[in-house]
Amino acid sequence: MATLHVLRVFVNEDGEWGNPLGVYPDGSEVPTEQRQSRAAELGFSETVFVDDRARGDIRIFTPRVELPFAGHPTVGVAWLLARMGAPVEALRPPAGEVGVRYEDDVTYVSADPAWAPTFEYRQLASAGELRALDSAAAQVNTYAWAWIDEAAGTIRARSFVPEAGIVEDEATGSAAIALCARLGRAIVIHQGHGSVLHCVPSGGSRVEVGGRARLVESG
Repeated sequence: MATLHVLRVFVNEDGEWGNPLGVYPDGSEVPTEQRQSRAAELGFSETVFVDDRARGDIRIFTPRVELPFAGHPTVGVAWLLARMGAPVEALRPPAGEVGVRYEDDVTYVSADPAWAPTFEYRQLASAGELRALDSAAAQVNTYAWAWIDEAAGTIRARSFVPEAGIVEDEATGSAAIALCARLGRAIVIHQGHGSVLHCVPSGGSRVEVGGRARLVESG
């Protein structure tokens, strides 16, 4: 039987909320032709199959499609490999090489904002307007956000990803990377019910997104 680790990625300082993630650290245990159906069966927003731990080769699936890159899966896998005693300096999803660094209890990945799926970015006037949005009404991928404190760089956000079969995503690292690139400054995003994402421009065209993770179960 293939071993599955279930994580929550981008949890708050108390280890709460975060986006569920399924990770098979020995991806070869699941045949390639079964991976999409396995991801659909599990129902997480993303499931990751690690094909080569040393090289960091990974593949990422939503319940409906394979993704070339995604933020919370790469942060989660990097965190899990370090927990398993095999920290990495890079991961290699199909989109390209993703830099990895560890800082205290926060794991960061560095990626090109162009790798993010296409989103409609909607800035709203307040967190109240954000709360009022109907997740079922989104027809296209939408990342809606509002400033909590513009001077401090804190943001409230919600993410709807119907094109990947996700009604509402609890924490969307790739969209956070793209928003950080648009704003050109470090930001802290409070997304969904209580997830926390840290984003920092890292020079050139790259942006880092980082957060905390915790292991929920293995089996």
